[in-house]
Amino acid sequence: MLRLVQESVTNARRHAAGAREIAVTVLAADGLVRVTVRDDGRPGAQPKRYGGGFGLVGMRERVQLLGGRFAAGREPDGGWQVTAELPRERQPSNADDGGRS
Repeated sequence: MLRLVQESVTNARRHAAGAREIAVTVLAADGLVRVTVRDDGRPGAQPKRYGGGFGLVGMRERVQLLGGRFAAGREPDGGWQVTAELPRERQPSNADDGGRS
């Protein structure tokens, strides 16, 4: 979760045009940990551009490998939001048994 928050905050600082606030929320309930990172960038503002990276793709892959769900996108009132939900208990994956299932 720490890396997801770091990457999301870094992305907001780099790309969120006109953003004054970046909010990070962490909730733990019902066997899940939910992390939300949201900025208040202006609606319709052109984001600052940097070289193409794999930040969102990498975050999505990491969350899915841990048995979680990931979403990222522009909010209707402006800004950008990243949300990840992970099970509190580690879920077995194919990687845990050397790919043998």
